[in-house]
Amino acid sequence: MKRLLEFRNVLLGYGGKAVLPEINLTVYEKDFLGVVGPNGAGKTTLLKAILGLIKPIEGHIIHHKNHRYGYVPQREKVDEMFPLTARDIVMMSRFPLCSAIFPPGKSDREAVQSALEMVGISDIADKLFRSLSGGQKQRTLIARALATQPDILILDEPTNGMDIRAEKSTMDLISELNGKGITVIMVTHLLNLVANRANKLVLLNEHILQGKVSEVLTSDALSATYGGEVGVFHDAHNQCHVVAR
Repeated sequence: MKRLLEFRNVLLGYGGKAVLPEINLTVYEKDFLGVVGPNGAGKTTLLKAILGLIKPIEGHIIHHKNHRYGYVPQREKVDEMFPLTARDIVMMSRFPLCSAIFPPGKSDREAVQSALEMVGISDIADKLFRSLSGGQKQRTLIARALATQPDILILDEPTNGMDIRAEKSTMDLISELNGKGITVIMVTHLLNLVANRANKLVLLNEHILQGKVSEVLTSDALSATYGGEVGVFHDAHNQCHVVAR
């Protein structure tokens, strides 16, 4: 497996003051990395560093090839004031790849259509984005990221505000994309949401716990991270569940 992204002895923070402990992390092709932690734990800071929006105070962030990121923000951060269709929203991601002189062309329209089909919303592509359900809006934003033909898909709290069915449908889609070879980095405050999907976890809660899922999802490790007794059990379908005791 090829390395795509590597943090080597990285300290992250603002104004020269670290807000996270030292990070050593490697992301490989086809990884599904879950980044989990409560509000204020540093998840956004880690995302900004991955996307190159902030530089490390110390250490090095290494991108091992000229790969492309597809970023899916939280739905609440998307302005719905303008009467844009789902197709319009997805096409926005192609503008940075277009010529400064010529508008989006055939290849851009094909990339947009392919992305819409990948997430299963080609039938509602011409409906107004603001009229869509929460799950449909999220699929539109995922399609927008996919239209850039990324190597790494980064999702920030993709299931916020969703009901149980929409949440499962969105997570099934993300797992399906990962199964097709797209590397996934997903930020969430819900550990159980990624416990059975990711192959690696980073837990942020004043300190960092990271590693393969089998290493991180133990009662001892989680209790140390969350500062209280945490239990881990598997149901009859071998699905992992984490509960506070």
